[in-house]
Amino acid sequence: MVYPVKPPFALRAIEEGLKDKVVIITGGTSGIGKACVDVFAFCGSKVIIVGRNAEAGQAIEKEVTKKYAGECKFIKCDVSNENEVISLINAAVDIFKGIDVVVNCAGYFPDQVPVDQVSVQDFKDILQTNVVGLFAVCKYVLPYLRTSKGNIVNIGSSIATIGDEGATTYCATKGAVESFSKTLAIDEARNGVRVNEIKPGNICNEMFARYANQRSDADEFLEYNNKLQWMSRGGASQEVATAVAFLASEWASFITGASLMVTGGYDFGEGIKQPIFNWDTQVKK
Repeated sequence: MVYPVKPPFALRAIEEGLKDKVVIITGGTSGIGKACVDVFAFCGSKVIIVGRNAEAGQAIEKEVTKKYAGECKFIKCDVSNENEVISLINAAVDIFKGIDVVVNCAGYFPDQVPVDQVSVQDFKDILQTNVVGLFAVCKYVLPYLRTSKGNIVNIGSSIATIGDEGATTYCATKGAVESFSKTLAIDEARNGVRVNEIKPGNICNEMFARYANQRSDADEFLEYNNKLQWMSRGGASQEVATAVAFLASEWASFITGASLMVTGGYDFGEGIKQPIFNWDTQVKK
């Protein structure tokens, strides 16, 4: 006999399902990662903030703990260092006795330049952080996620799909994140572990503001950037973080291997298409 599949959980508010879940957030001291710390702490999760900047991490730990009266702990770790990743996972388990969710936000976006201005070492460096570091975190945390039937949310990028001017190395790393996430989702489905990816568009957070304000045409650049989204504005880090929380929650219990665009419509349809850089490119004769 065939019977309808029963829902795996009784309906409740999304934050109730995330309460007391142990959540590791790499890159948690700035940008999207910091916003994820805030959102999961709001939901009552036990949050582990991961980053290289101890001063910033400890300040966020203190701020979030006071704000939400929850459990929050900063652990210093450079995800490009395998030994530090191993120590991170061991420390997380020692503190909270298990792990339920990993959000891989750690990564960086280098200066946008033509590919012949990028050294081979530059490419190796960004691969080490954006791809190898993410791989290492997943590798060492999976035994614990298999026990908890937890899940992973990786932060990719919309430009891994659509490309971006002067961002060959970054786009390559985020393309790898998408492929890795989908394949890991296939491998880990048998273990009850879900793996998904968020692909942000133009997120106008502190890092974007610092970059834009270095330009002599900051106001015009912001106007140009806003015109690239159908919603006529850049996104906030919190808008990405709430999407991350959804994918990490029981509300997404039948979603794995997904790549969710959080872009304000940047990635589809017509839009302004013109160079924003004026480069002198090398030509050999």
